[in-house]
Amino acid sequence: MKPAEHSPLTRKLSAFVALSEAELAVLERLHQRRRSFVAGRDMVHQGQSDQAAYILSEGWVCSYKIQRDGTRQIVDFQVPGDFLGLRSVLLRTSDHSFEPIVNIKAAEVLKDDLLAAFAQTPRLATAILWAASRDEAMVVEHLVGIGRRDADARMAHFLLELGSRLALVGMGSKEGYDCPLTQYHLADALGLSAVHVNRVLRQLRENGLATFRDGRVSFRDHDGLVDLAEFDSAYLDQTGPLLK
Repeated sequence: MKPAEHSPLTRKLSAFVALSEAELAVLERLHQRRRSFVAGRDMVHQGQSDQAAYILSEGWVCSYKIQRDGTRQIVDFQVPGDFLGLRSVLLRTSDHSFEPIVNIKAAEVLKDDLLAAFAQTPRLATAILWAASRDEAMVVEHLVGIGRRDADARMAHFLLELGSRLALVGMGSKEGYDCPLTQYHLADALGLSAVHVNRVLRQLRENGLATFRDGRVSFRDHDGLVDLAEFDSAYLDQTGPLLK
């Protein structure tokens, strides 16, 4: 893992606050318990209590809920720089599960260490609250997508949002990004069947907007994709530090 000063979380939080040396030192301490997790084995189970939170440093994770009939709804995907399980620390019980999509590296953050960091550096606590609020804004967009957008616009919006999130931590651009997700992941996240996902991706490709092939999302016509999705990135709040 990179030192906290150069970590994806630092890059992400720097979009909200210009971090001081003292705040970077606290972030370094939060990164001390470094762990690795293998793909396909849950880090946190739905209903577990007394869990640590994690700062994802490398790899991708999906957060999901299982229904009584065994079906899965993916709530979101986590990329480097994201917190995992923050609610399970603050609310005592995890309301969903986290599964690594690929082998990952993450820093384990215990409740006492997190609360101590909040007490010591209120600006850092505010920045983490900003990150959590941003995650909530994304969930709202996902609900709108599943409820109101047609399949093409839903997929386009999702791919653009992922691109914006990855660009914030230096892993994506308007040209595209590496992406380990399968069509089954996309289906579970977007409320579509895998067959429908395949059809939508083919339509985006044939229209010259985007391709998703061999683990790579490529934007062929970024502006056209934005128009299709009616994508407004303001909810991601990535325009620059609000706190100096």
